[in-house]
Amino acid sequence: MSKKYLFTPGPTPVPERVSLAMAAPILHHRTKEFESIFAEVRQDLQWIFQTKSDALMFASSGTGAFEGAIASFFSPGDKVISINGGKFGERWTHIGKAYGLNVDEVKVEWGKAVDPAEIRKRLDADPAIKGVFVVASETSTGVANPVRELAELTRNRNTLILVDAITALGVWSIPCDEWGLDVVVTGSQKAFMLPPGLGMAAVSAKAWKSAETAKCPRYYFDYVREKKSQEKNTTAYTPAISLIIGLRESLRMMKEEGLENVFARHDRLARACRAGVKGLGLKLFADEAASSSALTTVVAPEGVDADKIRSHVNKKYGVNFADGQDHLKGKVFRIAHIGYYDRMDVLLALGALEMTLKDLGWNVKLGAGVTAAQAILSE
Repeated sequence: MSKKYLFTPGPTPVPERVSLAMAAPILHHRTKEFESIFAEVRQDLQWIFQTKSDALMFASSGTGAFEGAIASFFSPGDKVISINGGKFGERWTHIGKAYGLNVDEVKVEWGKAVDPAEIRKRLDADPAIKGVFVVASETSTGVANPVRELAELTRNRNTLILVDAITALGVWSIPCDEWGLDVVVTGSQKAFMLPPGLGMAAVSAKAWKSAETAKCPRYYFDYVREKKSQEKNTTAYTPAISLIIGLRESLRMMKEEGLENVFARHDRLARACRAGVKGLGLKLFADEAASSSALTTVVAPEGVDADKIRSHVNKKYGVNFADGQDHLKGKVFRIAHIGYYDRMDVLLALGALEMTLKDLGWNVKLGAGVTAAQAILSE
């Protein structure tokens, strides 16, 4: 028998109590019972987004929610800046162009965070820029971008900041109201410890004002239509009923742990994983000062294919790491520690990695990575 262990940055492991909640007999969504559940979830989403504004839910991945934000708050021809430092920044560029926006793509070297000074320069040069798209946690590289500093640039301009917080919300503090963020999008299969299929977003009053004149075509992902429905604790269309019930349970778990403790746990696990990787003599791909607490991106040892590491650790030890994307394929692998993970999970992942490297003939001292991680996890 071989157990399976998931260390990918989405989907992430689902707690038993969340699975059991979703396994209850299905409810009809146009009932008082479901409206009560929906109301609780809406309130708790305000807690995790740290906002007094409504948080919307969509039956989609986070990509659907982000596309809906582009469609709902902009018009064809609007000038926007899209920060592209990985696959997801690239995606928002493509969606913006698909809706006819005039996209100024700021390309950032993979593994680096964007320099706010570059964005300030572009905003100062063109007051007509209507939006800035940024990925808080670039899942393809393991980089955290300086969202707060970017929001300081847009707060007092006629410019919206749209934040992909899909692998950031619930990992570190992203206070929407305090920072002046306009649209913050996340997804169920990350820190929320759920299967994929639920997109969520918090929206500022400034963004809702922009929606009044937005002319991009939209139907299903219409934020204004959904806002009117969800204010009544219902949805415009059939919701992801079981996922919303599961979300109620996962939010309850997070509230029981406490928001600051959730953030501290992710920070500790990330520091331990990075220490363990370096303890093995391996290199981190992302600049450590700009590393996301959601995952650790590891450069494969010289002469060893990263996909061979992933294949071996999965087949022999049942551990699933994520692969590199685009030009990083075969060069890096990614270890997630977002959502339902604790200290022992990190030690398991590092132990499996150590044994895999030894199996593949790389000169590794068994226990070196685990020991380095233990020094942090025992804090």
